[in-house]
Amino acid sequence: MKSRADIDRASSVPPRKGDPMAKKQSDAVYRIIDVVGVSEKSWEDAGRIAVETAAGSLRDLRVAEITKMDMKVDNGKVTAFRTRVALSFKYEA
Repeated sequence: MKSRADIDRASSVPPRKGDPMAKKQSDAVYRIIDVVGVSEKSWEDAGRIAVETAAGSLRDLRVAEITKMDMKVDNGKVTAFRTRVALSFKYEA
C-alpha cells in the first residue's frame, strides 16, 4: 500500500513531455465518446477506421484512446477485429 508521502509526491510530478493531456489548456470543455471500428485485417486497422469515420462528422478531434479490443468469431474462426476507441473533441457551446 502506498504511503501518504508517496501519493503526495506522485501528485506533484509534472506531466510528461509529449503527453497530449499535459498541455496547459485554456478555458475549454471536451466531450468524450466511444466509437467502434471493425476490420477483417487487424485491430490497428479497426481503430484507424473508427477514428477516420468519426472525423468525417466531428470537428477538432484531440485524443483517441483504445479502450477495448475484441474479435468476432464464427464457427471457431476469427471473422473480424473490433476496436473500441474513446475520442475526445472540443465541445462548442
